[in-house]
Amino acid sequence: MSDKSKSNEKKKVSNLTVLMGAAFLMATSAIGPGFLTQSATFTEQYLANFGFVILITIILTIAVQLNIWRIIGVSGMRGQDIANKILPGLGYFVAALVALGGLAFNIGNVGGAALGLNVLFGFDVRFGAVLGGAIGIIVFLSKDSGSIIDKLTRTLGIVMLVLVAYVAFANTPPVGEAILKSVAPDNASILIFPIITLLGGTVGGYITFSGGHRLIDAGVTGKENLDQINKSSLMGIGVASVVRILLFLAILGVVSQGLTLEASNPAASAFQHGAGNIGYKIFGIVIFSAAITSVIGAAYTSVSFLKTLNKTIEKYENYFIIGFIAVSSFIMAFIGQPATLLVLAGSLNGLILPVTLGTMLLASRRKDIVGDYKHPTWLLVFGVITVFLTAYGGWVSLQNITKLFG
Repeated sequence: MSDKSKSNEKKKVSNLTVLMGAAFLMATSAIGPGFLTQSATFTEQYLANFGFVILITIILTIAVQLNIWRIIGVSGMRGQDIANKILPGLGYFVAALVALGGLAFNIGNVGGAALGLNVLFGFDVRFGAVLGGAIGIIVFLSKDSGSIIDKLTRTLGIVMLVLVAYVAFANTPPVGEAILKSVAPDNASILIFPIITLLGGTVGGYITFSGGHRLIDAGVTGKENLDQINKSSLMGIGVASVVRILLFLAILGVVSQGLTLEASNPAASAFQHGAGNIGYKIFGIVIFSAAITSVIGAAYTSVSFLKTLNKTIEKYENYFIIGFIAVSSFIMAFIGQPATLLVLAGSLNGLILPVTLGTMLLASRRKDIVGDYKHPTWLLVFGVITVFLTAYGGWVSLQNITKLFG
């Protein structure tokens, strides 16, 4: 093989590593501790009908991710910079919302890591929170943190996939009923709110931009890289969707037998009911993996929303990410789970998605942002429908915020 052929082969492998890294960063950012709890709670409540919620959410997720990834990828600009181009000052507003939501959810992510370590090794939750945060910090102490993020999220993402698949098969769910109810639910109208809730948890706040911003940092931008951007986006959607489906089946296998999940930790309860003590330990590995990757994704993406708005943050990006994780860990370890802050963050995430997606759709028609790129009409229409749906969810979220301070 010639030197040129070897060089091309290396470049292909390197590109695939980056694409998979961005995909798994997005997917594992979506698969956090909240993802596990939410899936368990809704499956117990709606049984096989929850399959319809997952199907619709996956379709809407494709609309959101492809719209946003394509626009930021082709333009080579991060979400906040595009927002400032559309309306001066909007980027600062979006960055502030994303960073606040990311910090609050990161407290929950650190808590998830602590819970995983408690299940696996019996560690005290406070010590687990400090240890979980320390693991996240170690990643960003390296000069080659981007490569470590790619490898770690990919490895832990595959671990989660395999373990959840094992529990799903062990719990023998009613697959036929799940498929039927996924296309013909008993009452579709009562599933609208869970669809909006699930969509916000899957692509709300920082999650949508995590993989796209990683591609920008890796230099995979421009119209000439559109195929790679699409491939990475769809890969990320695929991983998150497969884990969601397998988790749904794993939990459905338990609740369809009439067993009740523990309200304090429904996901752990489902794993334990289905596969005994082994299932409980598997849950520990899954929630720890989900939490650590989400800690990394939340910190990395939240700071990436701030760094182009401030030269100091850009210059010392890794130190700010480390500080972000340290503050999250400190709050979790020494103050505890700040319920009000987490509810506030969830409400803010409900408001962020229609704003960010709507901004990207406007950007798709701006030549000073995307040049001569022609955004597909079907994606634009799909995106507009999703904006209206999530705006409704945002209105509900806004009411939750007023209740917090009422």
